Amino acid sequence: MKMVHKKALSQFIAVAALAGASSFAMAADTIKIALAGPVTGPVAQYGDMQFIGAKMAIEQINKAGGVNGSQLEGVVFDDACDPKQAVAVANRIVNQEIQFVVGHLCSSSTQPASDIYEDEGILMVTAASTSPEITTRGYELVFRTIGLDSLQGPTAGKYIAEQVKPSKVAVIHDKQQYGEGIATAVRDVLTEAGIDVPVFEGVTAGDKDFSALIAKLRQEGVDFVYYGGYHPELGLILRQSAEQGLDVKFMGPEGVGNSDISAIAGEASEGLLVTLPKAFDEDPRNADLVAAFKAKNEDPSGPFVFPAYAAVQIIADGIKLAGDTDTDKVAEALRGNEFDTPTGVLSFDEKGDLQDFNFVVYEWHADATKTALTE
Repeated sequence: MKMVHKKALSQFIAVAALAGASSFAMAADTIKIALAGPVTGPVAQYGDMQFIGAKMAIEQINKAGGVNGSQLEGVVFDDACDPKQAVAVANRIVNQEIQFVVGHLCSSSTQPASDIYEDEGILMVTAASTSPEITTRGYELVFRTIGLDSLQGPTAGKYIAEQVKPSKVAVIHDKQQYGEGIATAVRDVLTEAGIDVPVFEGVTAGDKDFSALIAKLRQEGVDFVYYGGYHPELGLILRQSAEQGLDVKFMGPEGVGNSDISAIAGEASEGLLVTLPKAFDEDPRNADLVAAFKAKNEDPSGPFVFPAYAAVQIIADGIKLAGDTDTDKVAEALRGNEFDTPTGVLSFDEKGDLQDFNFVVYEWHADATKTALTE
């Protein structure tokens, strides 16, 4: 289906050229990259991270001369991290004949959108979606510059089992692809390690009152809680647990690791454990890039800022290596080469996943700073 689409597009371009359509000649001067993610909605903060990272890469690549004589242009699309809206966005990107996408952010949005991109010959690089299912379908045009939950989950589970050593753990999730997937991975590691997990259940994203859940945690006598999902719900669970006298340790994935969880939970966020990508903004090699972000009053510390920068960079480098914007050729270049980026030297396996990526366990503080506990 993908090749049929490309053939039809090539025929259309040829007809337009014969008709003297100047718009295609003008378009050749610019390579558009769709930047798809949440501009609105409860996790828009993560979209901001992705957008500022991608836009900075586009700006710096253009200043350095662009890509094969062309300038890059980022076009922002808001999917609100909603799967239905993500499908609508993907179709808009198809209709605008954009061939490259950085996004989407939430795994539940990325998966259905990527079905459309693969069919239509559009190359997608996600800097934030960690669900393994996204790259298990044999697609050729799907890549990511972040690690998988199948790595992040075991990293968290191993730390809990070996360092925290709780007696009873509750594993909670938000019933969504990302949250439930990583929660399941954590539960499996803990169970294999012989740790009792008497509670494994979901809450509904958007809920505000978690009194029933907190009562159950108390009744089961758990002394540690792992939460798979995003910060709005966990922030409320932390705050309400403190208010209701439940004194247990909590842990979550990168979906909870931003300053808003401190704003929601206040002092109850102190000591929260979080798995996050390495703090690339603290790498001395990225000092100039960090300064460029700060000069624009942008925060370079978010977990998706540097992976989004890397996503744009590998698209640009792939086009350069391919000598063409043909997405099949660019995908082949991505799989066959290494790329030196601010997140390290990246290489991809046949599925489009990184060959190597490390998640770090951090202790979160109420003032929204964090301390690394692992390397």
